[in-house]
Amino acid sequence: AGNQTKFSEFFLMGLSEDSELQPLFFGLFLSMYLVAVLGSLFTILAVSSDTHLHSPMYFFLSNLSFVDICFITTTVPKMLVNIQTQSKVISYTGCLTQVYFFIIFGLDNFLLSLMAYDRFVAICHPLHYTVIMKPQLCVLLVLMSWAIIFWASLLHILLITQLKFCIGTEIPHFFCELAQIIKLACSDTIINNIFLYVATVLLGVFPLSGVLFSYSQIVYSLMSMSSSGGKYKAFSTCGSHLSVVALFYGTALGVCLSSTVIRASQTVVTPMLNPFIYSLRNKDMKGALGRMLC
Repeated sequence: AGNQTKFSEFFLMGLSEDSELQPLFFGLFLSMYLVAVLGSLFTILAVSSDTHLHSPMYFFLSNLSFVDICFITTTVPKMLVNIQTQSKVISYTGCLTQVYFFIIFGLDNFLLSLMAYDRFVAICHPLHYTVIMKPQLCVLLVLMSWAIIFWASLLHILLITQLKFCIGTEIPHFFCELAQIIKLACSDTIINNIFLYVATVLLGVFPLSGVLFSYSQIVYSLMSMSSSGGKYKAFSTCGSHLSVVALFYGTALGVCLSSTVIRASQTVVTPMLNPFIYSLRNKDMKGALGRMLC
């Protein structure tokens, strides 16, 4: 008692202490994980195999699908293993690794902002679309997003390694969440909290501002159109993206206000629904998936 040191393991408390619920959680999250991975994988294969989808919007979509696969794989398999083995242990190194990749693959907000910018250029500057949205620019924007999130994640981890934890630290979640890790530290966390708030503003508010700005310009452009058919056709191309944006930021808000079970399902539900939203609401994607499966 009282030992405060960098030790070898944490304890993940999971979703519930009730042993009767564990098989239910195992089956539910395994099913959701498989659906999410297969759905995103089919999206990537459809985009890469169909030349009609070799455009900036679908390039960003395939990146979003890849990120979703990695994001859900960071947390759910470890939870399933713990349920199956009836173990709650995760190593100190494993926990920090999980935090690192969880932050890195939480890249959805950057990609959603880039997709909103793509729709803005396509609708507001259609004649200059191919000139502005060159493949080189699209690749550069994605690489910049990866670089920003990479360094932010690395700084978070370096700051966490300076913290000390009491022996037997229990994490009230099924994965190592950054905010929970900082909260459970036995040493001073003021620097970690400051950087956490700053990073949340920079990595969360700025991409959201980009989405809002792009759609404000899109709405303004649509209002100036005289043809109702043109308005509908232009805005219909944004339907899938708007649905994903609403799902992502809606569940992110729900994380702040809801229980552990809802917060846990958020890490799985969003990656699972994204491919369905884009395939069911998009004629090009449905056509590409049909041709690929046939």
